[in-house]
Amino acid sequence: MRKISLIGIGAGDPDHLTLQAAKAIGRTDVFFLLDKGELKQSMIDLRERIIRGYSKPTRRMVTGRDPDRDRTPADYEGTVEDWRHRRALVIEEMLLEHLREDETGSFLVWGDPSLYDSSMAILDEVLARGTIAFEYEVIPGISSVSALAARHRAPLNRVGRPFQVTTGRRLAEGWPEGVDDVVVMLDAQQAFTAYPDVDIFWGAYVGTPDEILRSGRVSDVADEIVETRTAAREQHGWIMDTYLLRRPAP
Repeated sequence: MRKISLIGIGAGDPDHLTLQAAKAIGRTDVFFLLDKGELKQSMIDLRERIIRGYSKPTRRMVTGRDPDRDRTPADYEGTVEDWRHRRALVIEEMLLEHLREDETGSFLVWGDPSLYDSSMAILDEVLARGTIAFEYEVIPGISSVSALAARHRAPLNRVGRPFQVTTGRRLAEGWPEGVDDVVVMLDAQQAFTAYPDVDIFWGAYVGTPDEILRSGRVSDVADEIVETRTAAREQHGWIMDTYLLRRPAP
């Protein structure tokens, strides 16, 4: 039976790699890499450094082209569903062509495969199509959320109180009900600026040499974060940022 590992490799620091992930990389026969067309050389270098450092000499690497996706669709859920389907077809073809019986293939996933990542859903779709059979395991990784909280020394929750992880698109629709602590990912529109009276713990490129951290009351630091984010994106050609918003204690 073919086997596949979805391996979380952390938010960008090579030391984020867990022992479980390192062992999974070491038993991999084929690494399947999807070129998103937006990864910059620093991220490519880190991924290749991890593979070289922990894989066996006989391992193979196969690269496929990730399908393009509309980032500002009118029908967000329908667009994501269509993109996942097209991605499943690409992955299915890669597996059929390059993963032999009794071999193990791996996908390296930034952060953690269970948090705002489609890898599990896509592999389930490939399995459901029935053209190729395999077993797969999921190796958890250090997410950008965990890395952000650690770098700011800011717990995600307060005693006896919940927190919520959401997206910038959702935050722009309104503050989530029932929580005072909100972690926001995938925010291209900087929705935090609509909440001047809360505290923000913001980070970009967390865990990498380019890491940027800012914190304070939104009304005091919003302009600086917006300017810093814009400049960093222009400099690097891409940006990954995450932040925690915290209402004052009642």
